[in-house]
Amino acid sequence: MDNQTQVSEFILLGLSQQPLQRQVFFSLSCILYLSGCLGNLLTILAIILDPHLHSPMYFFLSNLSLLDICFTSTTIPKMLVNHLCGLTTISFSACLAQMYFFITFGAADSMLLSAMAYDRYLAICSPLHYMTIMSVLRCTLLVVIPWISANLISMVHTILMSHLSFCTNRIPHFFCDINALIKLSCSDTQVNEMLVLVLGGPVVLISFVCIMASYTPIAVTVWKVPSVQGRWKAFSTCGSHLCVVCLFYGTIIGVYFNPASTHTTQRDMAATVMYTMVTPMLNPFIYGLRNRDLKGALQKLLLSKNPFAQPL
Repeated sequence: MDNQTQVSEFILLGLSQQPLQRQVFFSLSCILYLSGCLGNLLTILAIILDPHLHSPMYFFLSNLSLLDICFTSTTIPKMLVNHLCGLTTISFSACLAQMYFFITFGAADSMLLSAMAYDRYLAICSPLHYMTIMSVLRCTLLVVIPWISANLISMVHTILMSHLSFCTNRIPHFFCDINALIKLSCSDTQVNEMLVLVLGGPVVLISFVCIMASYTPIAVTVWKVPSVQGRWKAFSTCGSHLCVVCLFYGTIIGVYFNPASTHTTQRDMAATVMYTMVTPMLNPFIYGLRNRDLKGALQKLLLSKNPFAQPL
């Protein structure tokens, strides 16, 4: 315990220590980040500018796109700037801030996916009462509550992390991940590890269970549709969401819901790259390619000379 110290800055070791691999990872990260931000931004603009998409489903989708932009912007730009400038350090306060926003946007993303599943459940299983139930107030609450809850959870983790002491300041990661910081600490981290599970359970596991509970009656309802065309149309409204759910939760559960002692740097790094870079980049393409209305709105946005002009 005599070797404990409160470090003033951390050293981010990045995705690799090999110069050639670092160049490859930098190029790939830059492409994924720019593609994801552009795709999500176009999705938000298409939904805002097309009156036909002013419905609860697309309201949630636009918020998901905004969260994805914020989520990737928390970690990727810092990594790219560090690579370009030849810097690998991040101050202690900036590291905690990065961890705070990373947890906030990730947790809000998880809860919003469960809200979107609830929306699809009502649209398919209770279509006659859908617009009555999904009022403006309820849609707003389903978006605001995840934001508030995620900030509170992130605040608890950040406050506890700020009281830990660290044996080393070398983080074997490209950002300040909570698991990586816990492993560097010389302090007793049992409370921190326990809260990763206790606070993460309601955010991830309960949200995941709610999604599965929503899709069970959806599957039953879709199966009862007599025509194959009608069955496929009903399924297509949920297929995009299911793809995103599988990508997001598959990697999150694998990284954060195992004891810290069982984690390996390579496995955590690969899974983290998936949900911080690949999934946010794929989301707009998954929804845009599978959703005919959104695809049409995106085409109009890209082909229009003045997309912000108001229709007569």
